[in-house]
Amino acid sequence: MLHTYRFLRLKRILYIYTFFKKAGVPALVFLFCTMISNRELFLRLVAQTSDDPMMVEVERAEGVYLYGPDGKSYLDMISGIAVSNVGHCAPEVVLAVQQQAEKYMHTMVYGEFVLAPQVQLAEKLAGLLGDRLDNIYFVNSGSEAVEGALKLAKKFTGRSEIITFHKSYHGSTHGALSVTGTTSLREGYGPFLEQVLFLNFNSGSDLLKITDQTACVIVEPIQGEAGVVEGFPCFLLALRERCTATETLLIFDEIQTGFGRTGSLFAHYRYGVQPDILLLAKSMGGGMPIGAFISRKEIMQVLTNNPVLGHITTFGGNPVTCAAGLASLNKIIDEDLVAKVPAKEQLIRQLLDHPKILELRGRGLMFAVEVGGFEQALKVVKRCKNMGLITDWFLNCDSAIRLAPPLIISEDELEEGLRILVQAIEEEC
Repeated sequence: MLHTYRFLRLKRILYIYTFFKKAGVPALVFLFCTMISNRELFLRLVAQTSDDPMMVEVERAEGVYLYGPDGKSYLDMISGIAVSNVGHCAPEVVLAVQQQAEKYMHTMVYGEFVLAPQVQLAEKLAGLLGDRLDNIYFVNSGSEAVEGALKLAKKFTGRSEIITFHKSYHGSTHGALSVTGTTSLREGYGPFLEQVLFLNFNSGSDLLKITDQTACVIVEPIQGEAGVVEGFPCFLLALRERCTATETLLIFDEIQTGFGRTGSLFAHYRYGVQPDILLLAKSMGGGMPIGAFISRKEIMQVLTNNPVLGHITTFGGNPVTCAAGLASLNKIIDEDLVAKVPAKEQLIRQLLDHPKILELRGRGLMFAVEVGGFEQALKVVKRCKNMGLITDWFLNCDSAIRLAPPLIISEDELEEGLRILVQAIEEEC
């Protein structure tokens, strides 16, 4: 593996040298350019989101592991933040991407041409979700799914009030950030959308604030970035009943919880609560960028007129990403990956029963490991990285460690990762 990396690097250097020589560039300049590492170029040229990125350089990825250019392996226990549910470079997904890319890639903006991968993925999802969630609008990301759903709810109801919840996270674009209840992420970006009301999650009395003036309520059935805070079943049922009574559209944000993450294919299955609009993204594409907002045709139809093209996207529903999404979904179903989640959940609960772990919150393969503070969490994350384990904390709960391994992880691999995590907690907390 290391020899292969050196060969590829030498090949790249020879290519650059030939290019520079033809251009008459002095050899000293060429030598300087070839000495700059990818890490240095990353920090210099790629826009940063923090002052302290993880700086893991990835040469390749396979299954539950990432590999650096030096051959070091890293066990990925967060799935690229709930993206790689079927693992990295799942052969079925890679093959689907290759085969579709050989046929055609982008052909036309969304909604104009009949593209087989898009149609087939829509048919598969509609068959799984039922007749009240049978009309799929494909987009590029979770944030875009949120934006489309908010527009849809306002247009269909003719109302403008939006209700969301404290400590929620729905994305970083302007509308999505307007309904995100993570205060620190909103600093410096206001003013936001008007008529957005924030309620307390799991508070039944707050639901009376939903009225016949409310266009929609957007909620995560399990608040991910709050540190995996699960909605009480009675609360979610009462929320559904209140929305029905006031003719308010209920939007379930399953961008993190979808596609088997919580031990059911979609989290709303578990609660017996069907939303009016469902949001999907992250693991939907098996590693490729795709999202969707889904409703029934009666609701979705309002985007077609007054004005025409009520929501448009150039790359949404890209045939290559849809082919990847279909392959990923088929793998989850064909290999019955969801049925294997409860045993792995039990293993996590068993092996993380430790005096230095203050609380363990989670469902399925979506957990928060509470260690008491950001300083401790940061030390644990860095220690884990040095020991070959990738984990993280949460945007709105930096005192807890994130666990969200790929669904394909074996029990032996899971035990290995949990052993490293416990050792890091023992050493750093």
